[in-house]
Amino acid sequence: MADRLRLLWVPVVLVALAGCGQASPGTGPGPVTSAPPSSSTPPVAWTGLAAMDPCTLLGPQDRSTAGVSVLGKPKEIAGARACDWTVPGAFGVTVTLSETDGLADLEVAKKTATKTTVGSHPALKVMDKKAADGTCAVLLGVGDAASVQIDVSNSGFSDTPLACRRAGTVAGLVEPKLP
Repeated sequence: MADRLRLLWVPVVLVALAGCGQASPGTGPGPVTSAPPSSSTPPVAWTGLAAMDPCTLLGPQDRSTAGVSVLGKPKEIAGARACDWTVPGAFGVTVTLSETDGLADLEVAKKTATKTTVGSHPALKVMDKKAADGTCAVLLGVGDAASVQIDVSNSGFSDTPLACRRAGTVAGLVEPKLP
């Protein structure tokens, strides 16, 4: 009788073990191949900036390096995905991902922009020295048709050079994560 009971348990154990290690549908480690909704273009795999969450571009160590003590809040700016970090009483940083505008497409007053490079990406540093309003932006080109904008505004809208140092620090932390 004991041998017969042992044989009855074997199929039950095998069926139970067959499910071990199997991922639930839709939760496997495979690549994401969904595309943003669009009626005029066929679905394609998300790549480049489309696959990025701007709030993940500054991890805990990056935030510490940049002097940002708060978590970012997702937002949308003119249809582009962005993330905003506001350090009360000090400054704010916004990182905006544009999947449709390269550096050449951005409207920037030539007298306020300086061409530069951040890591391997072409960039523009944008500040109005005459306004001295405590704001600065670093725009990173990602290919010909995409860009990342890092905006910094100091509380009290003063000390533009400090805003530019902060924007440069954040750009340096974000740049290695870009395609």
